[in-house]
Amino acid sequence: MTAKKYLADTGVIPGRFQVLHNDHMRYLLAAKNLCSHLVVGVTNPDPTLTGEDPADPERSKPLSNPLTFFERSVMLSRALTEAGIDHGEYSIVPLPINFPELYRYYVPMDALFFVSIYDNWGRKKLEFFESLGLKTHVLWEVKPEEKGISAAEVRSLMVRGETWQHLVPDSCTQLLEAWNIPERLRTISENNSLSHQ
Repeated sequence: MTAKKYLADTGVIPGRFQVLHNDHMRYLLAAKNLCSHLVVGVTNPDPTLTGEDPADPERSKPLSNPLTFFERSVMLSRALTEAGIDHGEYSIVPLPINFPELYRYYVPMDALFFVSIYDNWGRKKLEFFESLGLKTHVLWEVKPEEKGISAAEVRSLMVRGETWQHLVPDSCTQLLEAWNIPERLRTISENNSLSHQ
């Protein structure tokens, strides 16, 4: 049996994963299929490493970031294992996406950097990578209306108390319910409403 030929030994893939959903898994698995070891860079790892960007002003707001880095790391690990990826074939690290000057402290700069493009924010990420001379690979570029599931949609369903479980991997459903993330989101939403009154 011949060994699988990969596009790269090591790949880096960025994402907020707030919350991890089934289309995130499609994105992650597409990248893993192209590299031997996948480094998952969790963006907006904490408020001090979250920058505002006009390409996507919503992504830095508290309601868009309910989960901690640790929670997302646990979620990703469970979901990747559930998908049949061996623990030794991936790493999960913080990646302060808005601060390109810091990338070298978190991810291997000689890796292949994956990105998917749906909007200006996807193009901005590609621009960040290319500005540093990194090797990049666009997994796909589609119109926003063809994106599929969005984490904003899942969070909105949680806030409204509607069914969201079918949009996320089974292992994530268990964790999100155990951590009571829908209630956390409702609290953030209510506090946000009060501060704007």
